[in-house]
Amino acid sequence: MYEEDKRTYNHMDDDLSEKQKENPDQIRSDSHDAQNQQEQRKQEQWTQGPRMQDYRTPDYHTPEHRGKKNGGVAKKAAAVTAAAVLFGVVAGGVMTGVNLVGSRLVGLYGNTVTAETAAQESSESVPQTTTAQTSESATAVSSSTNIENIVEQAMPSVVAINDTMTVEQRNFFGMPQTYQATSSGSGIIVAQSDTELLIATNNHVVSGATDLEVTFTDDTAVSAAIKGTDSASDLAIIAVQLSDIPTDTMNKIKVATMGDSDQLKVGQQVIAIGNALGYGQSVTVGYVSALNRQITDENGIQHTYIQTDAAINPGNSGGALLDLNGNVIGINAAKNASTEVEGMGFAIPSSTAKDILDNLMTKQTRIAVGEDAQGYLGIRVTNIDAATSQAYGMPVGVYVYQIMPEGAAANSDLKEKDIITKFDGQSITTAQELTDMLTYYEKGSEVTLTVQTLTNGAYVEHDVTVTLGDKLEE
Repeated sequence: MYEEDKRTYNHMDDDLSEKQKENPDQIRSDSHDAQNQQEQRKQEQWTQGPRMQDYRTPDYHTPEHRGKKNGGVAKKAAAVTAAAVLFGVVAGGVMTGVNLVGSRLVGLYGNTVTAETAAQESSESVPQTTTAQTSESATAVSSSTNIENIVEQAMPSVVAINDTMTVEQRNFFGMPQTYQATSSGSGIIVAQSDTELLIATNNHVVSGATDLEVTFTDDTAVSAAIKGTDSASDLAIIAVQLSDIPTDTMNKIKVATMGDSDQLKVGQQVIAIGNALGYGQSVTVGYVSALNRQITDENGIQHTYIQTDAAINPGNSGGALLDLNGNVIGINAAKNASTEVEGMGFAIPSSTAKDILDNLMTKQTRIAVGEDAQGYLGIRVTNIDAATSQAYGMPVGVYVYQIMPEGAAANSDLKEKDIITKFDGQSITTAQELTDMLTYYEKGSEVTLTVQTLTNGAYVEHDVTVTLGDKLEE
C-alpha cells in the first residue's frame, strides 16, 4: 500500500511539471487568485468572528424568533409541571396503599412488623419504640439489681477454705517420700452451736487435710477442724471455734437459709458463689439445665446432681447454689472437666444433703494428731470400686486382705475378706479415705468399724469395735 501511494504522488508531480512547462503564466495566475481568495476569507473572519459548530447553549446565543422559542419552553415547562403533579398523585396513592397494607400486616404479625416499620413512621410514633426499649432496659436493670441484692445477702454465709495436706508418693527408685501440698475450696455456714460455727463443704475438699483455714467475707482467716465426713455423698462438716472468731467478724457473718431442691424446675435461674481457683469469693449466674442427673465419680460411685450452666470451677466445690429467693438449693460439687464441654456444672441437691449434714454435725470435732501419737489398725487393704462391685457382686468399700498378727485388729472381731464401709459412723469407699480418717485418732482410741461379712453366700452388715494401736514396721 505504501509503494502504491508513493507512485501516485510521483505521478502527480510529473503532471504538474508538464503543465508548468506548457503554460507557466496560467499556473502563476491561478496561484495568485487562490492567494487573493485566502486573504479575503481572513479579512471576513476578522470582521465577522470565527465560525463555530452549532453546539452552543441558548445562554450564549439569542435566537431571532424570540416569541416562538419562548412559547415552546412554556409548553415544556407546563408538561414538566403536569408530570410532577401526576407523579405526586401516583406516589401519594402508592404510599397510602403501603400504609394500609402495613397496618393490616401489623394486625397479623404484631410486634415483628411494628419493629421493622418503626423507622419509616412519623416522629409521632418514635416514643412508642423508645418506650418499648426503655421497658426492656428497666426489666434488665431490675433483674440485675435483684441478683445484686441476693448476692449481698448471701455472701456473708459463704467462706473460702484453704487446706494443707501431706502427700506420699514413691520416687524413681521406688522409695516412699512425702511432701506438703495445698488446695482450696468453699463452704457454707449451716449452723452455730454454743461453742462452734459449723460449715458444710465437700468431702474431697478436706479429705487428707492436716491443716484447715477458713476465710470469712471480711477476709478474716481462722483455723478449722473436721467434724464429720461422708465420702459416699461427698459431704463434710468442719467446725470453727467461736472463741477464735473476732467480734467484728461475727457481726458480719450469718447462717445460710437452706431451701428445698425438690421444688426446682428446669430453666429456673440460679446463682453460684464460691472460692473459684482460690482467688476469693466470686459469683456466677446460670440456669438449671437438668435435675436428677446421674454422674459416676473417679471412684466409681454414682451421685445424683443438679446440672447447671453456672460456671463451677476448681475452688467452687463446697460453695452455695442459690435460688432467686437467696435460699441454698445445692452444694456445688464438680464440673465436667472435658475440654470439649462447656457450661456443665453439678451440685448436690439440698434435699439430699440435709439429713447427711444433720448427722455429721453430731460427730465429735477432731484435730489431726502427730504421726507419733496417731493410732493404727494393723491391716492391709485394697479398694472395691464400682466396677469390681458390679462384676463380683461385692459391696463398694475397703477390702481387708490381711490382718497383721501383732496389729490392733488382731484383737478384734474383724476378719480377713471383710469389707469396711464406715469408720466411726462415717462412710468410706477407698483405702486413702480410711488412712485420712486415722490421722485424727490417737493410739488407744476406740473406734467402730461397719463391715460387710460374707455369710452363706451373702454379705451381712455388722459393727466391729477396735482399739487403735501402734504403727507396725513393714
